[in-house]
Amino acid sequence: MLGVEDNPPGAIEGPAAPMPIPSIPDSAPFTPEQRAWLNGFLAAWAGVAEQSGSRLPSDLTGLKEAPRNGAGGANGAPPKKSAAKPVEPAAESAAVAVDTSLDDGDFAWHDPNLDIEERMKLAEGQGVTKNLMAAMAQLDCGACGYMCDTYAIAIASGKEKSTALCTPGGKETAKMLKKVVKDNGGIKPAPVSDAKATAVAVADGPIPYSRAKPYRARVNTLYNLNGEESAKHTCHVELDLAGSDISFRVGDSLGAFPTNCPDLVDEILFALKAHGTEHVTACDGVEAPLREALTVKSNLKHVGEDLVRLIASSTSDFDEKQRLRDLVDGDGDELDDMDVLDVLRLAPSARISKGAFSLTLGSLAPRLYSIASSLRAHPDSVHLTIAKVTTMLGGRERKGVASTMFTDRIGVGDTVRVFVQPSADFTLPSNSNAPMIMVGPGTGIAPFRAFLQERKALKARGKNWLFFGDQHEATDFLYKGELTEMQEQGLLTKLSTAFSRDQEEKIYVQQRMREEGAELYNWLEEGAWFFVCGDAKRMAGDVDRALHEIVAEHGGMSPEDAKKYVTNLRKTHRYVRDVY
Repeated sequence: MLGVEDNPPGAIEGPAAPMPIPSIPDSAPFTPEQRAWLNGFLAAWAGVAEQSGSRLPSDLTGLKEAPRNGAGGANGAPPKKSAAKPVEPAAESAAVAVDTSLDDGDFAWHDPNLDIEERMKLAEGQGVTKNLMAAMAQLDCGACGYMCDTYAIAIASGKEKSTALCTPGGKETAKMLKKVVKDNGGIKPAPVSDAKATAVAVADGPIPYSRAKPYRARVNTLYNLNGEESAKHTCHVELDLAGSDISFRVGDSLGAFPTNCPDLVDEILFALKAHGTEHVTACDGVEAPLREALTVKSNLKHVGEDLVRLIASSTSDFDEKQRLRDLVDGDGDELDDMDVLDVLRLAPSARISKGAFSLTLGSLAPRLYSIASSLRAHPDSVHLTIAKVTTMLGGRERKGVASTMFTDRIGVGDTVRVFVQPSADFTLPSNSNAPMIMVGPGTGIAPFRAFLQERKALKARGKNWLFFGDQHEATDFLYKGELTEMQEQGLLTKLSTAFSRDQEEKIYVQQRMREEGAELYNWLEEGAWFFVCGDAKRMAGDVDRALHEIVAEHGGMSPEDAKKYVTNLRKTHRYVRDVY
C-alpha cells in the first residue's frame, strides 16, 4: 500500500542511514509562510521530528499481526497454499516491529458485534496503536487496503495519512481515529526512506507474487451480468493466471491495484495549473511525472489535513485561507465528504508547489474482491464479480476507483496488478459431508459460486443451501443459468431468493430466512456451516438478528440461550462472515 509494490523483496538487514535534512532555499519562489510550512513538513518527512521530541508512539512495537499467510490462519484455520502468500508492505515492516505469532483473539475489542464505545473501553490504557485498532469496524474486510491491525500500525507510524478508509465503520470510525490521533499529539510522517526498504522475506527461495510484488494478470473475459433495463452494472471478470504459479483457496480474496479516472486527474491538473509533465516525488518516495503519480500512485478520494494546510498556506486570499482552516478545525464531517478536487476548488487563487502537493497525498490502496471461482474448476484463471459504484455528491458524480476501472476503463487484453489475500477461516468445511448454508445477496454471491464449483470438483456429498437477493429477478439474478444448472445436477440442494423491488413491499434475504426458519434450524442441528458475504453496514446485521431469532423460536430457547448457541457457532468456526 505504501508505494513499495515495485520494490525487490529481501530481508531487512538494519536501519537505513540517516536522511539529510532537506530545506527550502530562501531563493525559492515561496512566501515566508509557505517556506516555513514546507520546511516543517520536510523535516518530519526526513525523520527529524523524532530528534526534536515528536517520537513515534511507544507502543508500536507491542502490536502484533495475525498470521494470515502460511503456516496457519488466525483461529486455527488450516494452512494456506504458499504460492500466493501476501507480503505486508515493506514500509510498515520497516516502521514497526511485527510479531507474527499473534492470534486476533488476543484483542478483546476485535469483535464486530461490540459497539465502538465498548471497543474503546476495552482498549483503554493500551496505547495509541491499539486504540486506533479498536476504533475500526473489526471486520478485517480489507476494503481499506489493510487489515484492522495493519491499518492501525500505518496510521500510528505516519505511513497512512487518511483516517477515513474504514468504509464499514463510516464517519463514526473516522471521527474516533481522528480523536485518538489528536489526543496523542498528532502523528508525524515516518521517514520516506523507510518506503524504499526491501520487504521481509516470507520463505526461502523465490518470493511469490504478493501485495508487495503484484502479478500483472491479463483480462480474458469481461461482461455485464445485469440485464439492459437494470439500474445496476455488475461485471463478471476473468483474469489469466496461466504460468504464474499463483494459488488460492476458495474463500480467499484477490487484491487489485486500481488506477484513478483520467477525467478526475485532468481536472486536478487544471486546478493546480499544471501540465502533468512536471517531475515530482510521489507519495512512495519515487520520482515520476505528476500525471503518472496522480493516476497510478495517489489517493485522490480521501483528503488529509496536511493537504488542506498546504493549500491554505499557498493562497493569499483571506476568505479562501479561512475556509480551509475551518475545514481542519471543524468536526471532520465536511472534510470526510470531500475529495482532493473539492479542496483544490476552494482556493482557486492558490499557487501550490507541485512537489509538495504530491508528497501530501496518500497512497492509492488496492481493493479486495471475493474470488468467484475454484482453481479446480478453472485452473488457469481467477474470476471476480464487481458492482459498479457511483454516487452524486456536491453536484459531482463520484466514481468508485476500482469498480469503474473494471466496468468503464479496461477491456479484454488489458492487464491488472493483482495479488491473493488469504482468508483465515472463510472457506469450505474440512468435512465434505457437512451441510452449508450460504447467504450472499448481490455481489455477495461471488465466494459461494466458488464454493459450489469446488464442492462439485471434489464430489463432496454435503448439502448446499443458497440465499440470494437483489432488486429485480428479470435483470439482476446474477449467474441464474449456472445456479439453475447446479440445482438440476443436485449440487445446489436448495435455492431461496428475495428480489426486493418485484413487489410493493420490499423483501430481503433475512425475511426468506425467517420464512424457512424451521428447516434452517434443522440444518444447523445437523452440523451445517453458516456463511454470510456482502454488505456489512445493514445486511450482515439484519441476517445476524434473523439467525438469533430463528434459533430462539425453533430451538425453544430464551434470547440469552440463543445468543450462546450462535456464539458457539462462531467459536467452532461454523458461523463465518466475509463482509465489507
